[in-house]
Amino acid sequence: MSVRLLLPGARAGQATIEGDRFHYLARVLRLGAGDALRVFDGEGREFPARVERVDEGAAVLSLGPAELSAPPRALWLLQGLPKADKFEWVVQKGTELGATDFLPAALERCVVKLDEDRGGKKVQRWQAIAEEAARQCGRADVPRVHAPARLPAALASLPTHCALLVLDEQARAPSLSEAVRALEPGQPVALLVGPEGGLARAEVEAALARGGVAVTAGRRVLRTETAALVALAAVQLLDGQLG
Repeated sequence: MSVRLLLPGARAGQATIEGDRFHYLARVLRLGAGDALRVFDGEGREFPARVERVDEGAAVLSLGPAELSAPPRALWLLQGLPKADKFEWVVQKGTELGATDFLPAALERCVVKLDEDRGGKKVQRWQAIAEEAARQCGRADVPRVHAPARLPAALASLPTHCALLVLDEQARAPSLSEAVRALEPGQPVALLVGPEGGLARAEVEAALARGGVAVTAGRRVLRTETAALVALAAVQLLDGQLG
């Protein structure tokens, strides 16, 4: 895969690279004048680029015409906050699997509790992980990592006309794949996954009251981080983005 660099707000023409991105380009990648790379803006546009020159603290790139590479649908993951660093894993691998938005949900059975200060620092780290994963896997867009929220606020933040699929251990039908096939083409979809202890029944009922559909991911009992990635992969497979 070509060398790739995230540059928010990029457009065709010349661009000056400074700060951390200059360090990455000149010191980590060791690119010099004449070297080719790909620049993406994090919003779905990608540009063929070439290094024009490298100075002491900045580099100048020449960017070609934009190439649009947008995901087929908005794909939200509402993930009950898991223990330890599992959410970092979910963000990294979920980015590879096409998630466009991550919303860590503070649910009843979550062991992890984040105050506003700790939550803000975590979001910064999670967003950096999403950016690096997008660069590595060839995405031109970068998923958004939202601040942790309780379930009512998380549900209220979903886009209009967004389908909500609730991974419910007690559900027997429909299957996740059946529910995805029933979606309108390009319709935004949100996946609600509980933490280690699963979703409380009141949380399932609240999601269903919002218009959600309780679905089963199969007969196996999956860990929370596994369930999230399985659900994302299923959507991507049925959308023709995998396999």
